[in-house]
Amino acid sequence: MNEQFSIAGKVAVITGAGGVLGGNIARHFIAQGAKVVALDIRREQLDTCIDELTANGGEATGFVGNVLDVESLKKVAAQIVGKWGRIDILLNIAGGNTPGGTLAPDADFFDMPVAEWEKVTSLNMNGTVYPSMVFGKIMAARQSGCIVNVSSMAAYSAITRVPGYSAAKAAVANFTQWLATEMALKYGDAIRVNAIAPGFFIGDQNRAVLINPDGSLTDRSIKVLAKTPMKRFGDIAELNSAVQFLCSDAASFITGAMLPIDGGFSAFSGV
Repeated sequence: MNEQFSIAGKVAVITGAGGVLGGNIARHFIAQGAKVVALDIRREQLDTCIDELTANGGEATGFVGNVLDVESLKKVAAQIVGKWGRIDILLNIAGGNTPGGTLAPDADFFDMPVAEWEKVTSLNMNGTVYPSMVFGKIMAARQSGCIVNVSSMAAYSAITRVPGYSAAKAAVANFTQWLATEMALKYGDAIRVNAIAPGFFIGDQNRAVLINPDGSLTDRSIKVLAKTPMKRFGDIAELNSAVQFLCSDAASFITGAMLPIDGGFSAFSGV
């Protein structure tokens, strides 16, 4: 691989590493020679992730951590620095929608429980901001590092039934620009902050709204594919190289950007 795109030897903190997306990217980073610090609130999923990452000799360690608990993140950060001396990359993968945060087709927004709104917005927005505050501070001290956040197609235009998720992911997009500016102005051009905006990928969180029990497409899926020029859902592995690019020297003059990985969904008007 061209050295410009290399992340070998980099210490990468990945939140939500026990999930499908976080675990997938963690495995890719290990394969590319990075040192992975996996964070997840769920012990069982985290242990499985670490077993997979180290099975072939990869350098990885894991911590049970809550992205909404700043004090616990500070303890994790201290342990990482104690072990590897630095943090080069932060991938804010923890997030996603919640069942209670998704309106049923016949539901009314005005009946949405406030607790569900707060849960989904906090997970996605604060779950990005808090790790950035804690791990980003270490990058600021070294004047070097890279943060990649996860936004969504919902940040570009309204997507029905997911109001809290949409609002939070739009906030992530804005926060990405804000933090990129803050870091560059105060700590130099070697700290970069970007985001990816995945299109539609079928996973555990959205399978029920995209795929019927008999395996056929739901009405929602049909609408999604109608607005996707490539006429297919993404494969989650198609996110890996894009994230690696943003973390590599090949993206040294890219900060405050949001990269859509969506098969053209965000570019197509539908006409």
